[in-house]
Amino acid sequence: MNSVEEKLNTLIAAYNKSVKGIDNAATMSKDRAYGGIIRAGKGKLVESLASRLVQIAWVDVLHQSPSRMEINKKKIPIYIKDDYIARISDPKVKDYVISHRDKLVYKFSTDAQVFIDQRLVLPIECKAYTENAMLKRILFDAALMKEAMGVNTYYIVQLESQLGGDYSELNDVTYGSPTTHVLLSHVDVELKIITLLKGERMVDRPIHKPEFFKELKMSELEKAVELFANDLKKYARG
Repeated sequence: MNSVEEKLNTLIAAYNKSVKGIDNAATMSKDRAYGGIIRAGKGKLVESLASRLVQIAWVDVLHQSPSRMEINKKKIPIYIKDDYIARISDPKVKDYVISHRDKLVYKFSTDAQVFIDQRLVLPIECKAYTENAMLKRILFDAALMKEAMGVNTYYIVQLESQLGGDYSELNDVTYGSPTTHVLLSHVDVELKIITLLKGERMVDRPIHKPEFFKELKMSELEKAVELFANDLKKYARG
């Protein structure tokens, strides 16, 4: 077994332990709503999986120094655009915006932001599942990220899919869904969607329940590592 397989097996073991333990932790907690713990548990799990898959692609596949990579959630500032100011019809509001424009800042980040040599190269949204209403917001964030940082490639890593189409079938070629294609066509970014678990997400069949548990397979992790490696290889040395 090579180092990549060993590390991916470790991720599978961590997934099994985490998902099977989420329901117990939520049931035992007295401080937070059951649903909140479930969402937090799965969200943190996907962030951890995505970060580790990127690191494996960089270090074990591309044989690059881990010191060149940083994964964080650093907030990125977005500023007022000049053409927006030109469109403001009320002169008093326009004067206010102009005089305060240095303070009118929106800061946001993605769940896992991959930096190589202090340059943002891969923003990643990490979701227990994604459906198309959520995708609209993600695509707007991707457009903001491209405008602010010049990054055209944007990832979603999700455990399950609720996008429709064949995203949840985990085929070698994914043709997508009609609604998702329409949304993608209106935003000039390259969105890549990685789905880790087979089968459409069902609200009444949560994977943290033993009877609905879904296996995380080595083949899907290997595909994710390959995708990340292909996007990161342009930054490799040697």
